[in-house]
Amino acid sequence: MADEMREIKISSALCEVVEQKFAARFGGLEQFLSFVLQALVREDAAQMDQDEQRIIEKRLKDLGYV
Repeated sequence: MADEMREIKISSALCEVVEQKFAARFGGLEQFLSFVLQALVREDAAQMDQDEQRIIEKRLKDLGYV
């Protein structure tokens, strides 16, 4: 991923709630959003890995190796 920054629009009300709730832990809205988005990407990758593992195991089983 490039280090270039992009702007997004989020409602002020939602931003205020997130800042009040998570600012102490994350230091700000941008840091919180980066953390959440990175976690979602990792979870998607982990889920794909699990799905791929199941497919491979099924193929090996169908071939009689497992």
